[in-house]
Amino acid sequence: MRNCIQTLRYPAPCGEMILGSYGDKLCLCNWVEEKHPGRVDKRLRTFLKAGYEEASSPVVEEAVRQLDEYFRKERTVFDVPLLFAGSDFQKRVWRLLLDIPYGQTISYGEMARRLGMPTAVRAVANANGANAISIFAPCHRVIGSNRSLTGYGGGIEAKKFLLELEKSNLSSRL
Repeated sequence: MRNCIQTLRYPAPCGEMILGSYGDKLCLCNWVEEKHPGRVDKRLRTFLKAGYEEASSPVVEEAVRQLDEYFRKERTVFDVPLLFAGSDFQKRVWRLLLDIPYGQTISYGEMARRLGMPTAVRAVANANGANAISIFAPCHRVIGSNRSLTGYGGGIEAKKFLLELEKSNLSSRL
């Protein structure tokens, strides 16, 4: 179906997620229990002019395989094709997330500086919060300027889990 986001639930070790594909790209990897319920869904449906259908797809199956490897500490980079549905500014922020190396963090302020907009810290934080493709576009790697774990759609405990998973995997490889 052309105007359909095919979705499948994924039982991540830090919380249940919903994966979704549109065409041949992953457009959704979001938390079932999220900080702002419905915000991501509404934006996806609006931008893609599509509804949800509970069904798997080759892209979703590949995303599941890669997430399984990630959680087993066998994968540090994803190569699933992504579809970002948002404003031009949000897309710039989300693409910048892809440049944050596995196991590392940067601040919202540093992201704003890298975008050439040093005073846009709040806008960058809001765009991070609107990211529909968690883990694949690793917004969990963005932290407060004081190194605090601020805001995360899946909750602070999930963010902490993901950062600790990556850190422990890096230290075990040294």
